[in-house]
Amino acid sequence: MVVESRDPARDAGLAARLLEVQHAAYAVEARLIGDDRIPALHEDLTGLRAAGLSWLVAFDGATVLGALGWRDTGDGVDVDRLVVDPAHARRGTGLALVAAVLERAGRRPVTVSTGRDNTPARRLYARAGFAEVAEHEVLPGLWVVDLLRPAQTPTTRSATTWS
Repeated sequence: MVVESRDPARDAGLAARLLEVQHAAYAVEARLIGDDRIPALHEDLTGLRAAGLSWLVAFDGATVLGALGWRDTGDGVDVDRLVVDPAHARRGTGLALVAAVLERAGRRPVTVSTGRDNTPARRLYARAGFAEVAEHEVLPGLWVVDLLRPAQTPTTRSATTWS
């Protein structure tokens, strides 16, 4: 597996494939949380390409395994979405993408939100050193949990285990 920075706004074929993976991945999350009102589940190609995100894409050869869309906030990084093709789930793709964005963040804090009932995602983020900091209702009955990988100092020892 190789993780590379890519820009779906400049590559229509990649954008189309990312949208397929995104819809498939968020359909799985919708089943896990019992709610299909996840905005990215209903996003179209124009929305994905115009999202203004930086993208990391995991490949096995030419096959897109997953992707992570993120924003640099200046003082930190916000993970907007992490999607893994369900056909390639539970093989380390999500963790590799999170590791790549943490590397880009350096010592700055990294934030992410996921469905409160998305236990696999919550476990992945905990494994990568994130702590749950809040829960909130984004739509009536739709709850998310906010997670933070705090700013790292030169003496901070990461609890992250990549093996």
